[in-house]
Amino acid sequence: MLSKKFFEVIQNEGVVSITSWGNGDQPNVRCTWNSYLHITKDKRILAPIAGFTSVQGDVSKNDRVILTLGSREVEGFNNYQGTGFLIEGRACFTDYGAEFEQMQKEYPFMNKLLEITVESAKQLL
Repeated sequence: MLSKKFFEVIQNEGVVSITSWGNGDQPNVRCTWNSYLHITKDKRILAPIAGFTSVQGDVSKNDRVILTLGSREVEGFNNYQGTGFLIEGRACFTDYGAEFEQMQKEYPFMNKLLEITVESAKQLL
């Protein structure tokens, strides 16, 4: 589901937006960086988090999230300079375990680990 082009994009810096919804219609949108994303062998997306309390509150009620990310440095469709992705999935937060500890060594600022199980990934540009 995560294409070779997706992996090219996350090797280049860019902004990742993460959108969540709790019980209401009002979404919460927070951002991180492409370089913070780690993809596990089973294709889950892991991101170190400091903050994101509104998203964590949403996820406790509704675990669906949408991520958008991109890079101008990776060629997209029809020789377009830049490409991006729309990722839909299920999220959870954790603050313990082997993956958390491994990520915290690399990102000592983090106090939570965001884990996203990808359900769909669509290249946009």
